[in-house]
Amino acid sequence: MSANAQHIPPAPLEGSARVWGTIALSAATFMNVLDTSIANVSLPAIAGDLGVSPNQGTWVITSFAVANAIAVPLTGWLSQRFGQVRLFIASVMLFVIASWLCGLAPSMPLLIAFRALQGFVAGPMIPLSQSLLLSSYPRALAGLAMAMWSMTTLVAPVMGPLLGGWITDNISWSWIFYINIPVGVIAAFSSWAIYHKRETERRSLPIDKVGLALLVVWVGCMQTMLDLGKEYDWFSSPTIVALAVITVVGFAFFLAWELTDEHPVVDLRLFARRNFWAGTLAVSVGYGLFFGNVVLLPLWLQQFMGYTATDAGMIMAPVGLLALVLSPVVGKTIGKVDPRRYASIAFAVFALVLWMRSRFNTQADFGTIMVPTIIQGVAMAFFFIPLITITLSGLTPDRIPAASGLTNFVRITAGAIGTSVSTTLWESRAALHHAHLTELVGPGSNVAQTALSGLASAGLTQEQALAQVNRLVDQQAFMLAANDIFWGSAVLFLIMVPLVWLTHPQPAPGGGDAAAGAH
Repeated sequence: MSANAQHIPPAPLEGSARVWGTIALSAATFMNVLDTSIANVSLPAIAGDLGVSPNQGTWVITSFAVANAIAVPLTGWLSQRFGQVRLFIASVMLFVIASWLCGLAPSMPLLIAFRALQGFVAGPMIPLSQSLLLSSYPRALAGLAMAMWSMTTLVAPVMGPLLGGWITDNISWSWIFYINIPVGVIAAFSSWAIYHKRETERRSLPIDKVGLALLVVWVGCMQTMLDLGKEYDWFSSPTIVALAVITVVGFAFFLAWELTDEHPVVDLRLFARRNFWAGTLAVSVGYGLFFGNVVLLPLWLQQFMGYTATDAGMIMAPVGLLALVLSPVVGKTIGKVDPRRYASIAFAVFALVLWMRSRFNTQADFGTIMVPTIIQGVAMAFFFIPLITITLSGLTPDRIPAASGLTNFVRITAGAIGTSVSTTLWESRAALHHAHLTELVGPGSNVAQTALSGLASAGLTQEQALAQVNRLVDQQAFMLAANDIFWGSAVLFLIMVPLVWLTHPQPAPGGGDAAAGAH
């Protein structure tokens, strides 16, 4: 297509077209985000069915994450080559086909291959849904558009484990993939009906083969290292060391190549903008801390507090309640209030929530554990919308997909790092607390001797009594370790408040920069 094709973006959608467009784009995003977490609770069933160990089963998660992480930053280049609408529809339909293949997979190697395909074709979906949604709303309502978008990304990760567990227990694990088919088909046809006349300008850019190859190498190695690190005992393993070296060297070459290439596959020059790098850093570190703690809490509840997977899911579920109520309010008022204030509120509330969790003990009941989860919804409502507004501010419409893709890539990667760091730290801190507690319940401890005598009088042998005491010490050690991580995360959230204030203040969307992304 000629470079001189229509430059003027279409007018925002109105009335029912805008409502249905928002629903179609949100449904596709929901399906995509849901798939990042829905398989987690189904892994034992999948591994058992396909005759492999649960450790091998984790590749079902890893393959999706690696392929997705590679594809997301390619969005900007792909959308210029094929057009945003065509790329979005293709991404949704290919995702449906990949989901169908995952459900049919007769063996673990094939399932892993189809999951990698699913992750790769899903890459452009989230950044493009963001970009198309912004183009559907007038500038003054850009914040509301982002509120609609963020609600799906907030609710889906919580719904994933609940839905995945229920489907696996009551139907079959294949259906965690098959449910994407009707949702995806409806979302694709609805989106095409509404957006096909709103196609963006296309440019026949050359393929940056070297940049693409370097991206695949370093991102693939980094994501694999993060997923396998704990299992292989991190840097005591030659495999992990080799992956780390390839990641660092590959990343260095990638940076040098992309910053000097005329048509880079990833537009790293976006980081020259202060609002972009500071906004991306704030949203990514915040998401990494949040995601690490979202993974840690259910693990602690299930492994050491006697909660079932469903009960642990119930504890996590209310996180979306206040977020759903407050997100539209934040979206409507973001033009009148400095987004940096809203982002600061988010970090302060996250810090409060994690401080409350750092005071949990093994006697904490269901209600006590749930209160911080409910409050966390406030932080989530004030988190995504202001930071996305800051990050994308002042960008021309043709750069929005590239910027959104790059921000989402850094955020997804930060989530993977947050998960690895929090679970690894949890186990190492628990080992330290276990050693300290064992010293306190040695042969000279009256409390320990009384407890052992009580267990012996209940009919337990000395070995059984010692094993029971060790279990109690373990429970306390992992609880104290979780408290350490919650407390440390709270401090980090507070430290991040000044980072938001490094960005430039945003004028109201009606007349300037803040929602330039809306067009």
